[in-house]
Amino acid sequence: MRNTKQQLVLDQIDKKLVSFHSLKSVVIPEKGWVNTVRTALKMSLRQLGNKMNFSAQNIKQIEEREANGTISINSLREVANAMDMKLVYGFVSKHESLEQMIEQRAKIVATEIVMRTNNTMTLEDQQNSVSRIEKAITQKTAEIKYEMPKYLWD
Repeated sequence: MRNTKQQLVLDQIDKKLVSFHSLKSVVIPEKGWVNTVRTALKMSLRQLGNKMNFSAQNIKQIEEREANGTISINSLREVANAMDMKLVYGFVSKHESLEQMIEQRAKIVATEIVMRTNNTMTLEDQQNSVSRIEKAITQKTAEIKYEMPKYLWD
């Protein structure tokens, strides 16, 4: 059985991640946020550079690094501060919750384990029925989900 501390951690993280759900549909501008916001504010490369004690060329490089995905979080934070903004960093889950993510992965692993066992039994002419296999998968999923063994994410 999953311990209460682990469950508490999952619940707390889920509560934090839920605030990002509405951001699933946000599309990152092609030239990146730095360039998009800077140009919307009609701020030149030189003007942003002056706020950061950088040259216009340094700002251009920052914009290029953001656009190609090689910029650091710290650099984005510094630029945001210079533009009187705040960088918000987080993950948007592809699932409704971490619990759902764990359940889905546990079922995949459980199915692999049960089917491996079933294949061995079939070779020994001791094949299980479909309903028995489904029941075994459900039971193994629950076991994996609550124990969360290290092999869950292999």
